[in-house]
Amino acid sequence: MEKRKAQINEIMEVCLLAGKVMLQSGAETYRVEDTMMRMATACGINETHSYVTPTGIVFSAEYMEETKTKLIRISERSTDLKKVAMVNSISRKISSGELNVQDALIKLKEIDSLNVTFPFILQVVAASIASGCFLIMYNGLWKDFIPAMVSGGLGFLSLVYFHRFVPIKFFSEFLASFIIGLLSLLLVKIGWGHQLDKIIIGSVMSLVPGLLITNAVRDLMAGHLVSGLSKGAEAFLTAFAIGSGIAIVLSFLANT
Repeated sequence: MEKRKAQINEIMEVCLLAGKVMLQSGAETYRVEDTMMRMATACGINETHSYVTPTGIVFSAEYMEETKTKLIRISERSTDLKKVAMVNSISRKISSGELNVQDALIKLKEIDSLNVTFPFILQVVAASIASGCFLIMYNGLWKDFIPAMVSGGLGFLSLVYFHRFVPIKFFSEFLASFIIGLLSLLLVKIGWGHQLDKIIIGSVMSLVPGLLITNAVRDLMAGHLVSGLSKGAEAFLTAFAIGSGIAIVLSFLANT
C-alpha cells in the first residue's frame, strides 16, 4: 500500500514536471493537459484530471478510492519550442515502454535546468535580419533595409535589457518600441532612412507576440476559455505597449 502510494507520487511528479516545462516554454494548454494525461495512463494511472492555466497547473489522480491532487505555480513563461519537443519525445518513450518513471524524472529534471536557447548575440542578429526582411515584405525600399536592421536589432536588445531591470513585460515592451520609433525617426532625419512608417513596421515585428496570439486562438477553439482569454489579454497588452511607444514618437513628430 505504502509502496503504491510512493509510485503514485512519483508518477504525479513526472507528469507535473513535464507540464511545467512545456507551459514555461510556450506550449498550448491542450497540449500540456494531453501530454500529462497520456504519461499518467502509460504509467498505470487511468483516472486523472488536469486543469492548466498560463499561471498554474492542477493535477489530480484517483487510485483505490482515494484522490490525490497537486498544484504548481508558473511564474515565468518564454518561447522555447526545443524544450517542448524534448518533453514530447520523453512522453512518447514512456507511452511505448522505452522509458520508466525513474529515468523519465531524471531526464525531465535535466531538460528543466537546460539552457537550449541560441546565444544572445545570435538572437539580436536574427531580430535585425528579420526586421529588414519584414520591411521588404511590406513593400519597403531596399535602401531602408539597413536602417530597419539597425532599429530592429537595437529595439530587441533594449527589450531584453529593460526586462532584466524591470521584470514587467508591459514596461520593457513599451520602452523598446519607444526606442525603435525614436531611432527610426532619427535615421530618417539624418537621411539614412526614407520611409519612416515602413522602417517602424519592420522593426517592431520582432516584438510582436505571434506565438502568444496563435496559442490564444487555438485554446479558444479547443474550448479552453480561461487560458485563451488570459493569453489573448496578454497579447493585447503587448500590442498596446508597442503601439503606445510608437504613438508617443509619432505625436512628437507631429508637434515639431
